[in-house]
Amino acid sequence: LKPAAHALFKKLKDEELELLVQVVESQGAWESGCVWAPRGDTRGAKQGFPPQVLLCRLFRWPDLHQSHELKHLCYCAGGWGGCGDLAALCCNPHHFSRLAVSETPPPPYSKASCGPSWPDEPQHTGTQLLECSYSNGDWRDPPVPTPLDSVISRWLQLCSPLPDTSLSWSTIKDSCWCKLAYWEHRTRVGHLYAVHEASVSVFCELLWGSGFCLAQLPAAHRSRAVRRARGKIGRGLLLSREPGGIWAYNRSEHPIFVSSPTLSPPGACRLTVLKVLPGYSAKVFDYEWVGGKRGWRLPGEGPCDPHSIRISFAKGWGPCYSRQFITSCPCWLEVLLNQ
Repeated sequence: LKPAAHALFKKLKDEELELLVQVVESQGAWESGCVWAPRGDTRGAKQGFPPQVLLCRLFRWPDLHQSHELKHLCYCAGGWGGCGDLAALCCNPHHFSRLAVSETPPPPYSKASCGPSWPDEPQHTGTQLLECSYSNGDWRDPPVPTPLDSVISRWLQLCSPLPDTSLSWSTIKDSCWCKLAYWEHRTRVGHLYAVHEASVSVFCELLWGSGFCLAQLPAAHRSRAVRRARGKIGRGLLLSREPGGIWAYNRSEHPIFVSSPTLSPPGACRLTVLKVLPGYSAKVFDYEWVGGKRGWRLPGEGPCDPHSIRISFAKGWGPCYSRQFITSCPCWLEVLLNQ
């Protein structure tokens, strides 16, 4: 790679080289600007890699081979043609992530009855949907009795494929596309965090940047397992709303584990849990796939909101792990999407 790298560096301007040095030394700890490189013919180079693949191989992933293995992060102007110059492209190695794929096929599903269903007696109104979460059989925060007309309205929303405009006022009023809830085992910690921007960082330690800082959430008591897991969150993850769905980029030094109804194959009895390694990203929610999904009832887990995402930090759960349910994970995040 040395001859190809030297040839590329000679084409970069001084300010681009200086920015590249800062980015590499900080290991992507801050959201830096784009490093613009001229679009050149790489067929004459010894390795023949595009500039972004070349720098990602040098500074991040030595086993990288093709550009289709990479994805622009949401704040990279090069990913959306923001440079205004077709002759230049962004080659900032920390403006890219690798695409996560399932390590192994999902295990065989049990023959227990499963599929779309919902509890016989809904316990919360549409306006409370984003203010509470279902966790392993118990409605939480808070179990307040609701008027009959609100219960009926909520039931019609869950059973009908048509949108229910009567329940959209909270979305209009809040003007946010999702709310985040942080959990430690079965206990939710802190208030819900409303997301108004197109992307949000969730972290415990981040030198530069803003977002949902988990270190600021108080807790009366934390077990040793929770404290250990919180110490591994670090830079956490980046959630971004992009055309077609929601993407999660793992910025920490440990894997994260993600599940959502759109990650599971049709008719599955159990949600698929995807392992996302550090530096990788995955499309964790697909708006098109969720169009026909209603309430899901999973054996042992109860109802699952089809417009939600669950993310565990550092610890996995599911059939391949000792933790069968996400409520057994020390630290996890619930993303409640506005419909």
